[in-house]
Amino acid sequence: MSKKDGWQIIHDPLSIGVGGVNMSIDLAAEKLIAAEREGEKIAVEVKSFLERSSAVSEFHTALGQFINYRGALRRREPERALYLAVPLTTDKTFFQLDFPKAMVEENQVKMIIYDAEREVIVEWRN
Repeated sequence: MSKKDGWQIIHDPLSIGVGGVNMSIDLAAEKLIAAEREGEKIAVEVKSFLERSSAVSEFHTALGQFINYRGALRRREPERALYLAVPLTTDKTFFQLDFPKAMVEENQVKMIIYDAEREVIVEWRN
C-alpha cells in the first residue's frame, strides 16, 4: 500500500506515545503504518497470520493490539482511523467462523482484506 490507490505512507512504522507508554511495532510482515490521502488519515495494523502459528493465538494478539492502538490514536491523533489488515486466505477461513466474526463486530474492527500474492487490497470493511 505504498502509493497504490492514492495513499501515501507517511510513517512506517507509526510510533504512538500515550500515558507513559510508547507503542510501535515493526516485525517483518506485521507493522503499524500511517497513510494519508486527500486529507483522509488512517493507520493500518498489518497481520500475516502465518501458517506455522495458531490462528486463535494470532487473533488474540491482533485484537488486543488493535484495541490498544485505537485507544492511543483516540488520544493522540483522533482524526486517524485504524484498520486491521489481514490476508484474504485468513479472511476466507478463520474470519468466517462465528466467534471471530462476532468479536470483530463487537469491537467495531475496521478491516482491510489483502491478497498477499498479488500485493493488492481486495476489500475495505468499516
